[in-house]
Amino acid sequence: MAQAVSAAFKAAPARAAAPRRARATHIVCARQGEAPLLEQLGGVLRNALMGAAAASLLAGAAPDVAMLPAHAGISGDQVTNPKALLRYALPIDNKPIRSIQRELEAISAELRVPGSKSLGPIGKHVRAANSTLERDGNAIVAAFAPDKKAAGLAALDGLKQSLAEFQGILDAQDKQAVPLQQQKALDYVGAMEEAMVRGLPFEVPKDYADLPQLKGRATVEMKIRFADARENNTTGGTMTMVLDGYNAPVSAGDFLDLVRRGFYDGMEIQRADGFVVQTGKPEGSSQGFVVDGKMRTIPLEIMVRGDKEPVYEETLEENGRYREQPVLPFNAFGTMAIAREEFENNSGSSQFFWLLKESELTPTGANLLDGRYAVFGYVTQGSELLKEMQVGDKIESTKILSGEENLVLPK
Repeated sequence: MAQAVSAAFKAAPARAAAPRRARATHIVCARQGEAPLLEQLGGVLRNALMGAAAASLLAGAAPDVAMLPAHAGISGDQVTNPKALLRYALPIDNKPIRSIQRELEAISAELRVPGSKSLGPIGKHVRAANSTLERDGNAIVAAFAPDKKAAGLAALDGLKQSLAEFQGILDAQDKQAVPLQQQKALDYVGAMEEAMVRGLPFEVPKDYADLPQLKGRATVEMKIRFADARENNTTGGTMTMVLDGYNAPVSAGDFLDLVRRGFYDGMEIQRADGFVVQTGKPEGSSQGFVVDGKMRTIPLEIMVRGDKEPVYEETLEENGRYREQPVLPFNAFGTMAIAREEFENNSGSSQFFWLLKESELTPTGANLLDGRYAVFGYVTQGSELLKEMQVGDKIESTKILSGEENLVLPK
């Protein structure tokens, strides 16, 4: 299967790699102007999936359902909302706040019930969330990190007010207002959960001390200008992206440092094939960001659900953990990940891509990209721009909205 998958992309030219930053892999990034057609990729990946299934059956090794992670498999209960993925990725263990989160997120499923006009089931979720907040509020407050307690308490007050407003919406039977109020409440929940995180829960290996590291989260704004008018005469727009340094400190740190430097400002979109949108290759012969005459590369970095620190320099397949789920999966439209060369896991630099989730090649829970590329963030607003992007469109500007204080630069 590995050989079939790697054939779907054309590799960037090989180069000498620094020690500990060059091992074999199975999937590669595409060079500027050399992206394969989506149809070609589709055939290869479909054949690879069928071949793997056949091999498993011939070997008498049918998948052990009990061993699969909770999010494995293609099903309707997968988390695909980028903000929800970011909430679940926070390294916290507070049952009351997670219970409130699940109750509020469950409202989305109630809204999708065909022909249903009743708000009764939604009311049950709101009341359950409110009951947990009243009963376990002290346990929630006690979990706030000392340096974030003020932010946590402010978010707590916001959530209480939001739930009271929610009940008023339900009493008025205003179904149109439900999704907006749900998101408002969940934003407060997310802020409370982030206030519970007490710094980076692990030490980044000393081997990568010469690289920027994001020890927390950051929010970036990116303005896109289309080369020509698109649907409804739109000429571009703005996207907001959240970078997750709690689970990908080196990958997110590399990207945020480049944003800080203005590296992407004025750069063109270099690939847009219906599968991914990609950019980040500078002008000239270099495949990435050059500093002091040398291209800066970063290691492959994947945090596995249940682990205390990321797996570095190996894909999960190479590590014998292909069944396990990354904390940051390719589940959402607009998932952001580091691009790299074909046979070098640790050749990532400035090139990155956004996944277009609609692709039939990336079903949630059975995604061949999970564990092979380093995901470092998600587009949380404006992701519809990705559907319109074409090669030649430009990144007009990038700006750090918050979290720059979490960026640790090498000494």
